[in-house]
Amino acid sequence: MLKQNKPELLAPAGDLEKLKIAVLYGADAVYIGGEAYGLRAKAKNFDLDTMAEGIQFAHEHGAKVYVTANIFAHNTDFEGMAEYFQAIEKIGADALIISDLGVFSVAREAVPNMEIHVSTQANNTNYKSAKMWYQLGAKRVVIARELSFQEVKQIREKIPEDMDIEAFVHGAMCISYSGRCLLSNYLSGRDANKGACSHPCRWKYHLVEETRPGEYMPIEENERGTYIYNSKDLCMIEHIPDIIEAGIMSLKIEGRMKTPFYVGTVVKAYRQAIDDYLTDPALYEAKRPCYFEEVSKASHRDYTDGFYYQKPDGNQQIYGSNTYIRGYDFIGMVQEDSNAGIAVVEQRNKFSIGDEIEVMPAKGDAFTMTVTKMWDQEGNAVESAPHPQQILQIFFEKPVKKFDMLRKIVLDAK
Repeated sequence: MLKQNKPELLAPAGDLEKLKIAVLYGADAVYIGGEAYGLRAKAKNFDLDTMAEGIQFAHEHGAKVYVTANIFAHNTDFEGMAEYFQAIEKIGADALIISDLGVFSVAREAVPNMEIHVSTQANNTNYKSAKMWYQLGAKRVVIARELSFQEVKQIREKIPEDMDIEAFVHGAMCISYSGRCLLSNYLSGRDANKGACSHPCRWKYHLVEETRPGEYMPIEENERGTYIYNSKDLCMIEHIPDIIEAGIMSLKIEGRMKTPFYVGTVVKAYRQAIDDYLTDPALYEAKRPCYFEEVSKASHRDYTDGFYYQKPDGNQQIYGSNTYIRGYDFIGMVQEDSNAGIAVVEQRNKFSIGDEIEVMPAKGDAFTMTVTKMWDQEGNAVESAPHPQQILQIFFEKPVKKFDMLRKIVLDAK
């Protein structure tokens, strides 16, 4: 077995705020999208100025930034691409994530000294293709979600020692091979392979017989419903030892479209799980249920371990609903450090005087408190915070720091 260095925790960053949260809450690296060539067209993404600011912030905190350019390109997409890659290199991006061979060739010529990671969109399912990408100049291969641990180990044993394996460990799963999907393009005219997926795998379907147009018959395997493509979310936080043993160097969290609360919650939980395991496997084993409980506080579907241990069957699908399980509301974020006493908070969901809330810091344990005093920007005492992104002053029982998050139990969570 190849000697395993400390694995990298790689987090999504859909905008600058999420990038900062991911880094502060424990990510070793983040992946972001620019305004072109990425597969999350509906994310806020980064222009070159905000990208430069994000890269500087990440580097100041010892983290790396990888930029997605993983579309499957058409002829018109190549105009300006080389100049874009050169601009990204100039502001300090650490790597490009690419799936298309033509885009790869542009990057190799335009920025020959820049690391290239081969996206999961390239359907990296075997060691032969990984070795071929390495010969072309790739530093890392992001393996397909459809591989078992046994297959991952075989790839690790057969590729060069200085080539990294990156794998998804948490987040949404696609119905098609590693997300290379035509459903969206066919059903809604939005090309998933160019960043505009409309997520038809989450839709509710009925059957129409050819000679009975307009007569919609339900597709029901049983009483659970008709969400026939709706996969559970991947969660591997209880399997960190197997991930490391398989030779996976970068543990990737899905979710550039997710909320800052999701990013902070999930990143922090995986950071703690990885660090505890590397410190003492017995400590990790003792705390394993706590890690799972913590990631479950972020909005999610039911969880699965995907393809890592077995081929998925019907138990990996959710038939009765396409909604998320939401146990906690993200209600606010601290805007400035406070040693104890009053601190400024930006509201994200309604809360009121008398509510019991949790304060989740980037480092250290969360603590519970009751909201007892609250003022608006004019200094008027208020009983509740109903307005989106309302700026408030709140009394805290303990010190808080900028980017600490406030969350509240959802009493009717499902």
